[in-house]
Amino acid sequence: MSRVPPVAAPWVRTRLRAAPGAAVALALLVALTACLAAAFPRAVDRYEDAGLLRTLRQARPERTTVQVSAPLPVPGMTSGDPSATLRPEVLRRQYEKLIAAVGSPLSVDRGQSAYGVATDASPAVPDPWIPRPTGHPAHVSLAARSGLAEHARVREGRLPRASGPVDATSPGVEAAVTAATAKNLHIEVGSVIHVPGVGRGPLAVRITGVLTPRDPAGAYWSTVPLLRTPTLVALPVPGPVQNYWLGALLLPQEAAPALLGTGGEPARHWYLAPGLGGLRAHDLGRMRSAIASLQSGPGLRRARALTSPDADVGSGLDGVVASFSRLRSGISPLVAVAATGTATVAAVVLLMAGVLAADRRRPELALLRARGASLPGLAGRLLAETCVIAVPAGALGLTAALLLVPGGRAGHAVAAALAVTVTACAALPLHAALAHRSVRVTGPREDVTAPRPSRRRTVAELTLLVLAAGAVATLRRSGTSAGQLVAAAPVSTGVVAALLLLRLHPILLRGPARAAGRLRGAVGHLSLARAGRTRAFAVLPLLALLTALTTAAFGGSVLTGVAAARDRAALLTVGADARVDAAAPLPAGLDGRVRALPGVHGVAAVSITYDAKPQDGQETVPLVGVDPAPYAELAAHTGLAPFPAQLLKAADSLPAVASPSVARAYGIRRPLPVRLEDGSAVTVRIIAVRDRTPAVPGADFLVVDRAGLTAAAARPTSLLLTGAHLDAGALRRAAATASTAVRVRAEERSRYADSPLQTGAEHVYTAAVAAGAGFAFLALLLSLLRAAPERAALLARLRTMGLTRAEGRRLLVLESLPQALLAAAGGTLTGWAAIRLLSPGIDLTTVALATSPTPPTESGLRPDPWSLTVPAVLVLVLAVGVAALQAWWTGRRGSVRELRAGDGR
Repeated sequence: MSRVPPVAAPWVRTRLRAAPGAAVALALLVALTACLAAAFPRAVDRYEDAGLLRTLRQARPERTTVQVSAPLPVPGMTSGDPSATLRPEVLRRQYEKLIAAVGSPLSVDRGQSAYGVATDASPAVPDPWIPRPTGHPAHVSLAARSGLAEHARVREGRLPRASGPVDATSPGVEAAVTAATAKNLHIEVGSVIHVPGVGRGPLAVRITGVLTPRDPAGAYWSTVPLLRTPTLVALPVPGPVQNYWLGALLLPQEAAPALLGTGGEPARHWYLAPGLGGLRAHDLGRMRSAIASLQSGPGLRRARALTSPDADVGSGLDGVVASFSRLRSGISPLVAVAATGTATVAAVVLLMAGVLAADRRRPELALLRARGASLPGLAGRLLAETCVIAVPAGALGLTAALLLVPGGRAGHAVAAALAVTVTACAALPLHAALAHRSVRVTGPREDVTAPRPSRRRTVAELTLLVLAAGAVATLRRSGTSAGQLVAAAPVSTGVVAALLLLRLHPILLRGPARAAGRLRGAVGHLSLARAGRTRAFAVLPLLALLTALTTAAFGGSVLTGVAAARDRAALLTVGADARVDAAAPLPAGLDGRVRALPGVHGVAAVSITYDAKPQDGQETVPLVGVDPAPYAELAAHTGLAPFPAQLLKAADSLPAVASPSVARAYGIRRPLPVRLEDGSAVTVRIIAVRDRTPAVPGADFLVVDRAGLTAAAARPTSLLLTGAHLDAGALRRAAATASTAVRVRAEERSRYADSPLQTGAEHVYTAAVAAGAGFAFLALLLSLLRAAPERAALLARLRTMGLTRAEGRRLLVLESLPQALLAAAGGTLTGWAAIRLLSPGIDLTTVALATSPTPPTESGLRPDPWSLTVPAVLVLVLAVGVAALQAWWTGRRGSVRELRAGDGR
């Protein structure tokens, strides 16, 4: 009976069974990294899309709707009946073709779009029963629009309709008005409005119904607000205000030809409301091109071909999109900084995982090479081994990202997860191929103090230095418009710092090592000598640490600067933690009720006269009357140009604190007569100059002791409050009068961060910085884990020579301390240098105060001490803690295992 030869176990299955823990750890690392990498672009797309949608919704439909207008054909220039162009079926066919002609990515919301005929001019109507506020007759606009029945509910009467054929000679038509128009113009069902005709008698418009809009804020009613709400139009004449009412009469579409007989200059209109649900921020460029094409390009030519050669396309959508694009262009480069830093650290960790696996299996791979294994064959087997682990893990991470972050483009997420998977798969075989490209019996000595840097390394480092210097210089000169340089500059600074520290590391250890050699104990000298030769302080972990520390310092400074800018802007706007203002003097006893509220620390009552006239001239300056002691405490608490209370207390004249502009205009320490609103006058003397004051936000002011004012002028008009955690609701209830307005600093601050683009960018930025810090600490752990077997063997040998457990702990702690201290100090210094170098090109005002059209303050990038020091301290604590834990664990296990043959290499 023939003997069946045994079947060799497959390589991949054998290796996975031999080290299941390492396989699981690699799978978890790849899955987590792939999930974060895939989630990032989707999160960015998500908050950018939400920001664009918010911007478009906040813009009025009269700005966002695309309006196509075409005048009527000139009589005699075209054959046929002009009224034929106003028929509903003709306008509808043109409407459908216009929708089809709108270029992608714009889409049309059919539910809010409309078409019809309306008068561009609004003739005056002679009916005396319509209100005339200043004696001028009311004007009306006539509109025959599609979709009236679908967009309005009948409140009274019925919808208008056309009885029989209607043309320019028809004596009358029916119409409807909205409830707001009926109320303000005193229109009722059955009212008749006579619209002047041209070459004929007036057109009698009988009102058959009063309508209520179903969606008053929708584009159907808000594109032309006059259809919904009448308005008082002021005449451009000198003297007292002269105005008249302007309202809209809504005709049925079949009655549009009747407009030809009026002087209202009828024209055809197509209103194409954009479909907001289909707009995406990443299509911003195509969107702007499509809008430009409609307004003055091929789209306009198509619209004219479909409607009229004289048609015109107008929309404010391009301005809305441009404003959002400016905001996004100011925020995106800053988010890219955190993304680039985190991606760099994650890539380093993946490479370190491959390096650690290759080092752990160095004897095995060297033996295979010595027995004739080819380098491609060995690399292929390692690649297959890692692919079996990394590919399913990457797919799992991608799936988790797609489920956890809905919305956004899937293609970018797939590309990011694929990059992570490829990096994880290639790290082990590439490093193994480089390490074993020649067959060796023993491994090379890895002593960082012995070999001199090669010329290639010197050239590469100088090249990186030049590139980093160029990126920083360009960013300082061009700001955030430098594009990707904003993201690359901090990372390149960290790379250069890592290379510089690697060169300085042996030099910096020589002095302490010589000093330790003269000491009696051997632990200090031995630890410093080993610190110069340890493999834990290699390029990859140092690069990960410095990049993460630089990114964390930069990101923390950005977030701190944004928060500080909002706090400062809210403070400048309110002037205190809260304030109560009134146009008239405040009710008596209000300051006592407010002072008794929880959280209120101080109350400063002030009287503000905004129209005070120095030297009885035409120029006005706000005059602020204050109680010196409480107001000085308020200025000191807020930091808004504090001054001692004694400045406002003088016997000879009424001293004043003035702004620089007022002091330059009227002089210092000279008597200055000031006329107040009540007709009284005071004489002040400017004795101090401050650039701002809490009571008024402007650049012109005079602050005086209100005890020197008349009783009427001294009555408080504002209360400025200081305190923590003020209850805005309780404050409004305490000051609940018709003439008071309450503003709270915390609420004002929240208004600066209500854009999804801002809040989303801040959340993604924070998450990216936190992820980068986590990967950096993982890199530090991997570097310490790489050196753990060698340290354990060393402690075992030294224990046989009489080294105590306490000395073993000190040895490992002192060995890890120089590297961790150098990395922490280098990271802190690099972060500080990156912020100082890049701050001239970084303006945080766009991120912090994007919703304010005129920001009260500007914000730049400044180093944040906590962001610089806390991550560095954590690096020290982690490095020392891991070393101490390893020493304790090794001492507990004993020395037998580490001293077995082959284990102490």
